[in-house]
Amino acid sequence: MIPANFDYFAPNTIEEALQLLAQHGDNAKILSGGHSLIPVLKLRLAAPGVVIDIGRIADLKTIKVDGATISIGANATHAEIAANADLKTHCPLLVETAAQIGDQQVRNRGTIGGSLTHADPAADWPAAILALDAEIVARSSSGTRTIKATDFFLDLMTSAVESDEIVTEIRVPKPAQPAAAVYLKAPQSASGFAVVGVAAQLKVANGKCEAASIGVTGLAPKAFRASSVEAALVGKALDDAAISAASAKADAEADDAMEDIHASGDYRRHLARVYAKRALMAAAAKA
Repeated sequence: MIPANFDYFAPNTIEEALQLLAQHGDNAKILSGGHSLIPVLKLRLAAPGVVIDIGRIADLKTIKVDGATISIGANATHAEIAANADLKTHCPLLVETAAQIGDQQVRNRGTIGGSLTHADPAADWPAAILALDAEIVARSSSGTRTIKATDFFLDLMTSAVESDEIVTEIRVPKPAQPAAAVYLKAPQSASGFAVVGVAAQLKVANGKCEAASIGVTGLAPKAFRASSVEAALVGKALDDAAISAASAKADAEADDAMEDIHASGDYRRHLARVYAKRALMAAAAKA
């Protein structure tokens, strides 16, 4: 299908983009990589009068490690994240997640900021961002605010980003044990989206789990932290018995499990438990 007519703007700075967004309000949509918005436009599920393309804003493409914080610009593509040498050293979970998104064409165009803002419940990034306890920076013409990943995903295709805001940056605390992390998923066969995906980040000392953070995507209308699994692991030796008992709680925070052509709700719950165990076993083996 052909989208409805719209006016197109391609600002070169975030300030210009925010000015355009303030000027056109709810009649405008932000375009980054385009993999989320363009299909919606073509199906006429959205018909904005104005599209603001922020893909040319160079300041939103930076990836840097500064002290204890990793900063990723919202326009960094999945491919750029997957290939970044600093991230391979300091946060391989980001690299591993990016490499599993879609196919090469999708990774070359899709952006982390666009994916997070779209808040697709089957997207890969939400699980990793939750497991890494990240923060998302959003700017508007009136200022900047920082949103914790645990507060960012509100509902199906709904994030905490307001209509006058643009996501500019994702901030990730540098993991204490970067290698002790894994993202695994049961992918949809055609798109690669997660039927269920689980990201696990562990901190282990003296053979016992000091901290665990588990992000789950694909199961519920929004991605979530599996806090029941995390609580069950802390203070335990990461053996098969402990991991099996903890991963059995992977769906505890999911009040509603999604049902569609890919899987029933019950099967998604089963997959969450299976992939939580697999992710935890793999992360523990690397700790």
